[in-house]
Order: sequence, then C-alpha cells, then structure tokens
Amino acid sequence: MTSAAGPISPFVTLNPNPQGLPGTPVLQTLTDGLGYWVEIAALVGLLLGAAVWALGHYSQNYQQAYAGRRGVLISGAAALLVGAGPYILNFFMQKGGQF
Repeated sequence: MTSAAGPISPFVTLNPNPQGLPGTPVLQTLTDGLGYWVEIAALVGLLLGAAVWALGHYSQNYQQAYAGRRGVLISGAAALLVGAGPYILNFFMQKGGQF
C-alpha cells in the first residue's frame, strides 16, 4: 500500500515509556497523592456510612439503614478500585498487547 507521501504502515504501535516525556516523575507523584486522598475519602465515607447504618438500624428507620449500607458498599468498592487500579490497567494492557 502506498500513497503520495510514500509507503503506509498497516500497523500502529504503542510502547509506554516512563522516560518519554519530561515531568513524568511529577505526574507519578501527583497520581500517588491523588490516590491517597481518594483512599482517605473512601475511609471517611465508610465510617460515615457505618454510623448511618447503625443509627438507622437501631432507630427502626430502614430507609436510613439502607442508605448507610449503600454508603459502606460504595466506599468499599471505591477503595477496591483505587487499590487494584494499576493491576487492572496492567492486565488489560498486557492482554491488549497480545493481539
């Protein structure tokens, strides 16, 4: 396959390189700090959700208990995704590179 500019390569490649752009260490530090903040927010959400769940349960307010339980589950899922995020991305990057 050719064009007016010359031969066209049928394949596009991607090789992630941490040294490819300037400022990569700063970006990594920012990402680590943001991950820490999200973990703190998930912990606060977990504690507040547990408190709302307990108060709703003991006051026979099932709607409040449900909201607290939902807050606990969502906070736990957020913490799980933040902790597993790099492994999930690396897994899919490796699987995608096999094609």
